[in-house]
This record gives sequence, C-alpha cells and structure tokens, in this order.
Amino acid sequence: MSLFAIADLHLSLGTDKPMDVFPGWTDYVDRLKANWERLVTDDDTVVVGGDISWAMKLEECYEDFSFINALPGKKLFLKGNHDYWWQTKKKIDDYLAENHFDTIKILFNNAFEVEGRTVCGTRGWYYDKEGEHDIKVINREIGRLRMSFAEAKKLSDTTPIVFLHYPPVYGDVECEEIMGALLELGVKECWYGHLHGERTHNNAVTGTYKGIDFHLIAADYTRFIPILVR
Repeated sequence: MSLFAIADLHLSLGTDKPMDVFPGWTDYVDRLKANWERLVTDDDTVVVGGDISWAMKLEECYEDFSFINALPGKKLFLKGNHDYWWQTKKKIDDYLAENHFDTIKILFNNAFEVEGRTVCGTRGWYYDKEGEHDIKVINREIGRLRMSFAEAKKLSDTTPIVFLHYPPVYGDVECEEIMGALLELGVKECWYGHLHGERTHNNAVTGTYKGIDFHLIAADYTRFIPILVR
C-alpha cells in the first residue's frame, strides 16, 4: 500500500473549459487515466492537491468526481484556488455520500493516516501578496494548517507530511508567515502544486530548502503521472 500525490487536474468533463489548448496539455485526461491505472492500485492512496475541477458549483462536479472516483485507490482532496465549487466539509461529505463517491475524502482541518505516516495540509496562499485581505487569509490558512497538523499528531508520533496547494516559496520569494509556521511545526516534507508552464516550473523550489524537502506535483510538471510519496 503506497501513498501517491498529484495536483492541478483541472478537469472539465461536466463543464466547457478544456485545458488541451495549453502547451503540454494535449489529451491530458487520457494520459492521466493511463498513468494512474498503471501505477496506482486499490490499496493505495492519492492526495489530489487542489484545482481538481473547473466546476463552479458542487452539483456540477458530478462528471469530474465520477472520473476520479472510478480510478484505482483512495483519494484525499485538498482545496485549490480554482476549486470554486468547494463548500463546507459537511456539504462536500454529504454530496460524496449521496452520489456514492466512496473512494474520495476531503482533507480540510483534519488529517489521515496512510501506512503509518500521517497526511495533513491546507490550501495556503500567494507568496507575494501583502494586502490587508491577504494577511487575513494567510492567518486563516495558518490556523487551518496548525489544526490539521495537530490532528495528524493525534494519529501518530511520526512527523506529518504536509500538502499545500500554493507554494510557500517561489524563486527567492517566500510567504514568510506560512514558511515560519512550517519551520515552527518542524515540518520535514512539503508537497505543493499551483505552478504551471516550463518557465514557472524552472523557478519552482524543489529539494531541500531551510531543512524542508519541497516537491512540486502540478500535473503538467509531473507529465500527468501520480508521484510516489511513500
């Protein structure tokens, strides 16, 4: 039983917003499906790190969620900046139950144990925004990160693996508040998405930075291949 991760699926099976028009995204749904089925088994878990569906409302997610639910393994959904359909955890949980999407769970103010390791996380926020509204959002996201981290520690004494949608550092620019929280919590691994395009990928921070191992898992960066975490 393994843990995989991938972010930014940007599915639009029930809406008219195709991604195939962008460089590198040709036939991405078929490529994602083939790679996922080749690597992931029903005993595995995949963290899907945000920007999952282009749907604007939860009820419009049916086709995208059906596609993901039918793929092998259990899936943990994290909120991304384009997941406009995202509502309260209860409403999403109810929607998943009503539609028998039984392989999908929501990672939101909570944590999960996967093969002796704990998984926690939150959306995060932009690394280069400093307005009053941005500070409020950053503080809220830090609170959610701390809550999720605390729930993970209740499950296991091991150091939790943290997933964010936004990168807490990009190039030489940090979201200082979120980086500070990661360092204070003693985080050793952080997996994130959000970044698209070759030029952007070239500036992404991967590898060890300030003692934390960073991994970019945006789908176009991974070539639509779920990445093995453990």
